[in-house]
Amino acid sequence: MDKKKKIEKFEIACLVDNSAGVLTRVSSLFTRRGFNINSLTVGETEDPNISRMTISVFGDEKIRSQCIKQLRKLVNIRNVKEMMPDACVSRELALIKLRNNSQTRPEILAAVDIFRCKIIDFSPNTLCVEITGESTKIDAFLEVVKPYGILEMSRTGVVAVQRGCSYLFEDDLDESAFMETDRTDLIA
Repeated sequence: MDKKKKIEKFEIACLVDNSAGVLTRVSSLFTRRGFNINSLTVGETEDPNISRMTISVFGDEKIRSQCIKQLRKLVNIRNVKEMMPDACVSRELALIKLRNNSQTRPEILAAVDIFRCKIIDFSPNTLCVEITGESTKIDAFLEVVKPYGILEMSRTGVVAVQRGCSYLFEDDLDESAFMETDRTDLIA
């Protein structure tokens, strides 16, 4: 019996040197292996010499394992970690320009309210909405507003951080700085 491979979306977080060519090396790795990047976000961290990448990919366990192993081999990659859904917080941002008129405006504003979006630009013919949340929330909002006319859209891709006291760059952290301290001696 042939086992079906389970295809899932997964996120990988990387700390990389903030230098020219790093993004090209990462994207080339995925291209050479035939892996499709669903989304890729990159931004400077609290250290201007280091950037953080969050890469979202669809694949089975073999693809997941290969992505992580191959990323760890690249020059300028400092750390690589899979962001497990139950152990991380992930968000995405989308800016969506919608067709606007006096007949559809109340329904659009109701959807904006229900999905906790923000109106960031308004004209007699268009509304620009900002929505932040999990990708599924953004997808659901898009389904609701699609009949009104999506004129333009830009999505950031997923960004993620681990929950609790787990950090991507754990090697350089002094864990004692995050431990609770007994303060009973301070109470007089």
